[in-house]
Amino acid sequence: MQTLQIVLATIDDVKRFVTLTNKYSFSIDLSNGKYKIDAKSIMGVFSLGTSQPVTLEIDSDASQSREVEEFIKAVQEFAVQ
Repeated sequence: MQTLQIVLATIDDVKRFVTLTNKYSFSIDLSNGKYKIDAKSIMGVFSLGTSQPVTLEIDSDASQSREVEEFIKAVQEFAVQ
């Protein structure tokens, strides 16, 4: 499992992020310490709120490593610096 801290500060960020996650077949979750949701669900992502960083969790197998690398590059715009 790989993790990354991200911030989805606006409604447009959430829309772009969820659209991006749905392009990939592996499991992608978001958690805020208390709740863990499917990052491919726009309702779930909105339920976490947009004011604080959340943890992105990627669960994939070795055969998907190229896809995971591509996804991580794509979500860097949301990464906490």
